[in-house]
Amino acid sequence: MDINLNADLGESFGAYRMGDDAAMMAIIGSANVACGFHGGDPTVMAETVRLAREAGVSIGAHPSFPDLQGFGRRAMHLDSDELAAIVVYQIGALMGMAQSQGIRVSHVKPHGAMNNMACENAAIATTIANAVRAVDPGLILLAPALSQLAQAGRAAGLKVADEVFADRAYSDDGNLMPRSRPGAVLATSEACLAHVLRMLDRGGIVSAGGRLLPTTFHSVCVHGDNAHAVATAAKLRDGLLAAGHRLRSLPEMLG
Repeated sequence: MDINLNADLGESFGAYRMGDDAAMMAIIGSANVACGFHGGDPTVMAETVRLAREAGVSIGAHPSFPDLQGFGRRAMHLDSDELAAIVVYQIGALMGMAQSQGIRVSHVKPHGAMNNMACENAAIATTIANAVRAVDPGLILLAPALSQLAQAGRAAGLKVADEVFADRAYSDDGNLMPRSRPGAVLATSEACLAHVLRMLDRGGIVSAGGRLLPTTFHSVCVHGDNAHAVATAAKLRDGLLAAGHRLRSLPEMLG
């Protein structure tokens, strides 16, 4: 089957370095680019867009709650107008950078706590989906499989790419296990590949407890800030190809 590999990139900020974006660009099909609220800054954003353009990798905005200190992983409770505004603002920032380098933004994927809250809260999910549509109804919404966010994206008339995570374990309800729980983040590249192949073979999300939640999915995410992120992405690429899958960018799959 066709599958997309994506990674969260451009998350360095000022003097702080996060991940190896150049190495990841040589492996993945689509990059989710931080827009300054949880990581990234104008210079980092411009450099990440350049790397993607040179590697032929499609790019998407990776909007977050305004939480640099917490890397966007702390819950914030915003009214719908403010939430919509910060999503639109961040998409627009990346669109400007992309246009200046002759490429386009093809998708949007919320980051961290914003994404987690939208997976479970239909009102938050609807606000985000409507904000994406207001910017450009042709944008793809990259959303966790079986989530409220994926449902809201389809209800808003967006193309939705359903996503699973290579390096995160799932609870029996299909949501990501909280990072505070032991085993929530998979520790090795081999474990990540086995996790993804198991979900592909069984046709859905497989929880840490072994429960199967049947679903199709289009994309597999590797978090770029993990210590073994590049090795994991390479292991996934090689393992998926060896299993007969075809790797594609999100526009190639849903464009």
